[in-house]
Amino acid sequence: MPTADELLGPSVVDDLVACFGGHLPETAATTAEFTGLSLSDRTRLVRDALLRELPPTYAPFEKKIRTALRKKSFTGWMIWPVSEALAVRATSHGTAEFDSGLALLAELTPRLTGEFAIRTFLDADLNRTLRTALTWTTHEDEHVRRLASEGTRPFLPWARRVSALTARPDATTDILDALYRDESEYVRRSVANHLNDLSRTDPGHVVEQARKWSSAPDSNTPKLVRHALRTLIKNGDQGALSLLGFAAPVGVVATTPTLTPQRVTMGGSTTFTFELANTTASPLAVAVDYVIHHVRANGSRSPKVFKLTTRTLQPGARETLTRTHSFRPITTRRYYPGEHALEIQVNGARLADTVFFLE
Repeated sequence: MPTADELLGPSVVDDLVACFGGHLPETAATTAEFTGLSLSDRTRLVRDALLRELPPTYAPFEKKIRTALRKKSFTGWMIWPVSEALAVRATSHGTAEFDSGLALLAELTPRLTGEFAIRTFLDADLNRTLRTALTWTTHEDEHVRRLASEGTRPFLPWARRVSALTARPDATTDILDALYRDESEYVRRSVANHLNDLSRTDPGHVVEQARKWSSAPDSNTPKLVRHALRTLIKNGDQGALSLLGFAAPVGVVATTPTLTPQRVTMGGSTTFTFELANTTASPLAVAVDYVIHHVRANGSRSPKVFKLTTRTLQPGARETLTRTHSFRPITTRRYYPGEHALEIQVNGARLADTVFFLE
């Protein structure tokens, strides 16, 4: 993972200043404050300096950026603070400047995505921004088409929330409908991630959207739908499971998992084994997950679902499944000692469980 210094360090800021003609002393001086700052904090620092040093009115401000755009070196992470400054300036004036700013953002996004800067436009005028984003869905550049989906995601990583988007799960339906069969995998993956975001606030809407696409698919639609429904599948949502062909697991039996070791050293791992059987006379498609109930600092437990396998169990079949789970330290989770629980989940239903100890 590149560091903040590699992405937006002093040399990158120097190059940015050079792209603007080399006459931005305050922007150049921001690098003296970079020590210890995250990438987003550096971006805000440079953005604010650009807003103070570039022209205060929109037309000459845009002209400065368009002049820089003529240079091939005007690219990469230096674009992030520029796009953020553009969003602030464009939304501080009238509708003509607003629209012009969005158009310029679309031109900047092939140099570096404008998915963060567009949030300022969405906050300022959601409907106007969404109407423009919808026109981008037919753009010849895949980066601009992706911006229409990625920039309007309700829970975009690294980006601030746009409350109007989270309050209206159907606000971006037209955009997603226009892009789910896009020729670019880059765009389609964004659409799937966008729909997955929506599952946090309106699972029913997401299932219906996925069902609609599945009724008018192309060769890439099944993969997109599976990726879009991944969180709902982990959560055992019956609508999502049914859409993917995983019915309620009537007749499926799971044995109690055995763990080796059952007392796990912090930083170590345990291997669990269990048997899955189909007691019916028909083949059954199964999505098998396991759930670790981690101990929290206050002694309560927090469940986390992990994918294990998908397969078809033939009538009367019995299969032994094994998985090793690591408790190696990771940045996204802190482990606490105590009694943990392990559950086996099949097609959203918890069929077997046991406990083990982390110490």
